[in-house]
Amino acid sequence: MFNTIGICGIGNMGTAMANGLAASGLITPDHIIVFDVNADVMQAMHEKLGVQTAASAQDLTASVDAIIFAVKPNIIDGVLAAVKPHLAPSTVVISIAAGVTIERLQDALSDSTKIIRVMPNTPALVGEGMAALAPTDNVTEQEQADALAIFTSFGRAQLVPERLIDPVCGLSGSGPAYVFMFIEALADGAVLEGMPRDMAYQFAAQTVLGSAKMVLETGLHPGVLKDNVCSPGGTTIEAVRVLEDSGFRAATIEAVIAATEKNKAM
Repeated sequence: MFNTIGICGIGNMGTAMANGLAASGLITPDHIIVFDVNADVMQAMHEKLGVQTAASAQDLTASVDAIIFAVKPNIIDGVLAAVKPHLAPSTVVISIAAGVTIERLQDALSDSTKIIRVMPNTPALVGEGMAALAPTDNVTEQEQADALAIFTSFGRAQLVPERLIDPVCGLSGSGPAYVFMFIEALADGAVLEGMPRDMAYQFAAQTVLGSAKMVLETGLHPGVLKDNVCSPGGTTIEAVRVLEDSGFRAATIEAVIAATEKNKAM
């Protein structure tokens, strides 16, 4: 594992990563260093987790073996320009900025910089994130393994070629929003049939959670699991017919494509 890890930007994802790393035991909190323009946020994280804080992004960059840039895409170029003189050739740069390509990161730093482009998602906040990591060729196998360990400390992670980062954004990056809408719609249906809303949300959310766990843990094709619920002439197959008539699958496919294309254009 990297001896020291820096996190630049303590928003939702930066917080999730710091929490996950500190809880994982992969690295001791005193070897995690954070920086954010909001000093109160840094201090609160220091008090809660025992992580160290840096006085500036430049100081952070000079102090770590790997640095995660968890900043917005519209400001990352300026941040990278500021830290470039302080970046050691051996430091691994990890960016989670949506739509920011490896080529753009290299333009801001150098072609020789070790870079890993990552697309995480917000369920990392509850330890169930899904992340795709696309490294440059000069990132060693050990460094790739260390980076994977960071992101599996708060969910699951896989190495992918950079060309798949855009569909990853459309699927798992934006996907939680689709799932939240589905949970809300499931609950609305139950509320219409007389169930109290709080109860409906609990039933809907647990149903989605359990169904996802069955896909991951059984290894069965989702279609097989769906067929197992659909008794001949039963209630479920009737509901499936309504979803198909309403274009459920097609709408979902189009949503993933739309988010993918938007990410390409950013």
